[in-house]
Amino acid sequence: MPQYMVERHLPGITPEQLTAAATRAKAVTTEMTQQGKPVRYLRSTFVPSEEKSFCLFDAPSAERVKEANELAQLPMQRIIEVAHIAADDLA
Repeated sequence: MPQYMVERHLPGITPEQLTAAATRAKAVTTEMTQQGKPVRYLRSTFVPSEEKSFCLFDAPSAERVKEANELAQLPMQRIIEVAHIAADDLA
């Protein structure tokens, strides 16, 4: 399944609010998947110096990721398809 990165600008967000947002993303994507709309929240990376968050999702399309984020009421700047290379995958 493709992976998508959601970029967010979150000025003034607290650690508690960041955790709550991730919790909403996980809950909404779990519910959507149970309803036959597969999408999975994987993780977030927050860059405090830029007040930006980058959230990773598995989904069949960017539109599905957008739907999940809208249902979770999470702001989005853009959604882009990404590919990851992990250190453990290298020789």
